[in-house]
Amino acid sequence: MFGKAKTPSGKLGIYIHIPFCRSKCDYCDFYSLAGQEAQMAPYQKALLAHLKESALAAKSFSVDTIYFGGGTPSFYGEKRLRELLAVIKKHYKVEKQAEISFEANPDSADLSTLRALRKAGFNRISLGLQSAFPAELAAVHRPHTVEQGDEAVAAARKAGFTNLSLDLIYGLPAQTVSTWRKTVEHALSLAPEHLSCYGLKVEEGTPLAAKVAAGTERLLSDDTQADLYLWTVERLTQAGYRQYEISNFSKPGFASRHNLRYWLTQPYIGFGPGAHSDFGGRRYAWLRDLEGYIKGGLEGGALLDSEDLIPQEERGSEYLMLRLRTALGIEEWEYRGTYFMDFAPIEERLQQFAAQGWAEKTPEGRWRLTPKGFLVSNQLIGDLLERQERACLSDLLPRVQARFQGRN
Repeated sequence: MFGKAKTPSGKLGIYIHIPFCRSKCDYCDFYSLAGQEAQMAPYQKALLAHLKESALAAKSFSVDTIYFGGGTPSFYGEKRLRELLAVIKKHYKVEKQAEISFEANPDSADLSTLRALRKAGFNRISLGLQSAFPAELAAVHRPHTVEQGDEAVAAARKAGFTNLSLDLIYGLPAQTVSTWRKTVEHALSLAPEHLSCYGLKVEEGTPLAAKVAAGTERLLSDDTQADLYLWTVERLTQAGYRQYEISNFSKPGFASRHNLRYWLTQPYIGFGPGAHSDFGGRRYAWLRDLEGYIKGGLEGGALLDSEDLIPQEERGSEYLMLRLRTALGIEEWEYRGTYFMDFAPIEERLQQFAAQGWAEKTPEGRWRLTPKGFLVSNQLIGDLLERQERACLSDLLPRVQARFQGRN
């Protein structure tokens, strides 16, 4: 007799994209819009409908992380955020100890807002400080002041948040080695549980890219940015933070559980325009268009922008690409047992990386990149992926030849 098909189950993350901002920062290429407040109400209706409609597919999963990103969720309004969370809790199996995060800018993170969100069940806040110098904030059109940043941190603590993350950017226009170090020291004085320190990227199509191309904006050299990064890793380690991913540092027990889902290839569902999902063996994304998403959610039109079934070989590539961004790294039998691929060519190359100071093998037998390796991680991981592809082809060729010989 045949048994019933096994229903997929396990842990699940939920991501909610809030695409609204008070103003658009010069460096940002995320899907976010300024001056679209009139669309907030219909967007809320579309989001709620989409969340309810999708709940059945996730009925056997328990939700252990929820993340509201953007855009600027705090600008969206605490009433809408509370309503969204209430609907998620009603229609999904949200664990009692779930990590529930939201992103905020200091100019829209006042005490009454934060108190309401904390009372509703939000327990982690990520504040976008970026810099402790007014000239650097103004250079990229950040909509807040340094003082508002300090006030938002104080308000978060007063509201009861015990899990606070601060975002900082090194390599900003007008920034120097000295101002970056002072920004880090200022952030440390605020005693956050978590810090995200990102190197500035000049993304095509942004106002910053146009300024750099026109020669009206000069940035720190790559070598200087590398020095800033290595100094930051050392300084935060001294301050008791553990680097658990290229750009992320936390006190013990405060790593972002939701962001770790992405790097550990654990399932998650995204909602909102441009949001991505990895669920049920498929990777898919919703329309990167606010009006299209609203229409699809309210009128039953098309929402899907792209969808792919992920073959085993590609999952193996994701394992290398994403795990090597983390301090956890990769392990031979994890790789062999899960993806059925030969680890020998990968380890041979990692040993060569280790000789250059780019990688190390832990006492537990895991390979990971060093801070120096993180600086050139794109090149190193690209090299490993090429070796993986060649190893797969060399393994496949004899089997194909044997199959054809058996037919003759």
